[in-house]
Amino acid sequence: MTTRSDSFPRRHARTQRFTLGAPRAFGVAPDGSRVAFLRSASGTDRANALWVLDTDSGRERVAADPRALLGGSTEQLSAQERARRERSREGGAGIVGYATDAALELASFALSGRLFLAELRAGTARELPSRGPVIDPRPSPDGRRVAYVAQGALHVVDVDGEAERTLAGEESAQISYGLAEFIAAEEMGRSRGFWWGPESDRLLVARVDDTPVRRWWISDPAHPEREPQRVGYPAAGTANADVRLFVVGLDGERTEVMWDRARYPYLAHVHWSAAGAPLLLVQARDQRSQLFLAVDPESGTTRMVHADEDPIWLELFPGVPCWSPSGRLVRIVDEGGARVLAVGERPLTGAQLHVRAVLDVSDDDVLVSASAGAAATAPEIGEVHVYRVNELGVERVSQEPGVHTAVRAGGVTVMVSSSLDRPGSRVRVYRDGKQTATIPSYAENPGLSPRVTLTQGGARRVPCAVLMPSDYRGDTSLPVLMDPYGGPHGPRVVAAHNAMLTSQWFADQGFAVIVADGRGTPGRSPEWEKEIHHDLTVSLDDQVDALQDLAGSHPLDLSRVAVRGWSYGGWLAALAVLRRPDVFHAGIAGAPVTDWRLYDTHYTERYLGDPAERPEVYARSSLVTDEGLSSPAEPHRPLMIVHGLADDNVVVAHSLRLSSALLSAGRPHEVLPLSGVTHMTPQEQVAENLLLLQVDFLRRSLGIG
Repeated sequence: MTTRSDSFPRRHARTQRFTLGAPRAFGVAPDGSRVAFLRSASGTDRANALWVLDTDSGRERVAADPRALLGGSTEQLSAQERARRERSREGGAGIVGYATDAALELASFALSGRLFLAELRAGTARELPSRGPVIDPRPSPDGRRVAYVAQGALHVVDVDGEAERTLAGEESAQISYGLAEFIAAEEMGRSRGFWWGPESDRLLVARVDDTPVRRWWISDPAHPEREPQRVGYPAAGTANADVRLFVVGLDGERTEVMWDRARYPYLAHVHWSAAGAPLLLVQARDQRSQLFLAVDPESGTTRMVHADEDPIWLELFPGVPCWSPSGRLVRIVDEGGARVLAVGERPLTGAQLHVRAVLDVSDDDVLVSASAGAAATAPEIGEVHVYRVNELGVERVSQEPGVHTAVRAGGVTVMVSSSLDRPGSRVRVYRDGKQTATIPSYAENPGLSPRVTLTQGGARRVPCAVLMPSDYRGDTSLPVLMDPYGGPHGPRVVAAHNAMLTSQWFADQGFAVIVADGRGTPGRSPEWEKEIHHDLTVSLDDQVDALQDLAGSHPLDLSRVAVRGWSYGGWLAALAVLRRPDVFHAGIAGAPVTDWRLYDTHYTERYLGDPAERPEVYARSSLVTDEGLSSPAEPHRPLMIVHGLADDNVVVAHSLRLSSALLSAGRPHEVLPLSGVTHMTPQEQVAENLLLLQVDFLRRSLGIG
C-alpha cells in the first residue's frame, strides 16, 4: 500500500520533479580530455557538486564538494543571488553554476556568497579572498585571474589570492556593473553582465542604472512585522533600466561602447572570441529591428555587420549571433517562411528544419538543435534533434525519437537525450562519432509511465498529447482536463517521459488529459509563432478546436471539461472559463497574468505593442477588463485562483484584481494565496498539496465521486 509520504505528489515535490541527481551543465575541454558537469548525490539531494569525467578512461571524480567546502555550515544566499536564481528558475543548492578558463583547467563558482576555485586536473578546490557576497565569478581565459560581482561592483582577483581590486562600480545603490538587468535575465536569455576578452587583458562590462524603473513593493501579509521588499519592475509601457557597455582594462581604465542606444536600447547578446571583434546584438524597443555590431575595443566605436527587420517581431535565439572560427557571422533568421541557419550571408538550411539554437561552431560545421519544419514530409510531434550543418548539407546526429541537445568541443560531443519510453535523460559521450562513455544519473525513478499518444487536433493540426488513465480499458467516456501552457517559449507537447508525469498523474485520477500547443508556441514555423501578434486569445481558440476534434477519436465526455495552467497557462485557464463557459466547466489559474499592463516590457510589448498606442489590444487579452465579467449571462463556471504572495515576476496584484472583478460581477471563484512562495513552488509541502487540492477542486466542480 502506498503511503502519502511515498505518493507521487510527495515524491514529485521532494525530487524537484525528478530532476535532482541528474547530471547537467556540461563543459568540454578544447582538447576533448575532460568533461565537467554538475550533479547531486541522489534523487533527493539538492546540493550539486562539481564533477569531472576523464574521457580516455571513462572515470569520474568529484572536483568540488559543497558540503566539504562549507564545512557543513548552512548555505546563505544574498538577495541578489536569490533573484538571479528566480530568473533562471533554479531550485537546486550547492554549486548551481560554474565558469571555466579557456582550457577547462580551472572552474570558479560561488557558495554561500564566497568565492571558490577548483583545479579540474588535480581535483582540488580552495577559497579565494573576495568582497562578498560573490555573484557570477568567471576565470579569465588564460586562467590567471577571476572576475566577479559583489555589491553591484565588478572585482578581480589573481588565482593565487593576491591583487584583489575593484574594476568598476560603487557609484550608487541604483547602479550596478557586471549584472544582467531584470528583463535581460527574465526575457532575453542573457543572464550575465560581463565578458572576458580572449587575451584576458580586458573585459566588456554592462552598467545598469535602475533609476528610471518604476518601484513596486512586495510584502508578505503572513509576516506583517517584515518590511516590504522594494523592487524595480519595468511594466509594459513604462521606463526600462538604462544599460550601457564599457571596455574595462585590468587597471580600471574604461572606454564606453557607443551605439544608438536611443533607437536600440536593448542589449540582447554579447559575444567575444578570438575569431573577431566583440559582437553585439542590440534591439529596438518594439523588437522589429535589430543590429549586429562589431566593437573596436580601443575606441569603443561600433560598425554595423548586419541589420534585421521584421514587420511583426524579431526572435532571440540561444548561441547566436557569434563568429565562426574563420570570422563569418553565424545567426538564425526567419526567411522564406522558415527559421534557418545562416553563415555569412548564406542560409544553410531550408523549410525542412525549424532551427531552435546554435550549440557549437567549428571549422567544419555548425551544430544546431532543430525540429521538423513546416515543409517536413512527416511531422515528428514533440521531437527536437541535433544536426550537423555545413555547406555540403545537413546531417542528423541524434537518431532515436525524443528530445536531444548537445555540448561539443575537441572532437568530443556530450549528447543529452530524453524519450517517452525511458524516465529521465540519458547522457552519452562520443568521440569522433563513437560512444566512449556514459554519465549516470542518480535521479529517482518516478514509478509512473505516461500512457500518451502524440497526435494533432483541429483544422490547424495543433500538436497534442492525449493521456489516459493507466488502468483505463476503454469502456466509458472520461471527464477531460486540458493541461496547457499554450504560449510563447513554453512547448509542453514534447516526446519526453518526465515532461508528461504530472499530466499522467492527473489522468490516473480519472481524467482524459489533453496537452495542446496552439499558435504562439514554438516548434513549427515563424508564422505559427507570430499568429498571436496583437491578440493572445487565439491561444484559446486552438485549445477549443483541438478538444472538439479529438472528441471524435477519443472517449471524451464533453459535458465535463476542466482546464488548469500556470503563468501564461494560468491566464489561458481563466480566459477559458470566463469566455467559453459553453466548453469549459471549471478552471484552475495558477499565477495568471490577468492584466498585461502589469507584465514586463520586453515580453509584453513584443506581442501586444505599446499599451498607450494600442489600449484595445490590451483590453482584448485582459481578464480584468473583459466585458463578459459584468454580463449576467450564464453559466458562471467555478474557478480556483492560485498565487504566490512573494512572486516578483507575475505579481499577486494580477490575481487580486481578477478576484475583485469576479466578486463585483457575482462570479463564483476560490483564491488560494501561497505565503512566501515566488513564481516557482519549490517548497515540498506546498508543491505536493497544490496537486492534491487541485484534484479535490476538479472533482467537486465536475461532480466526480
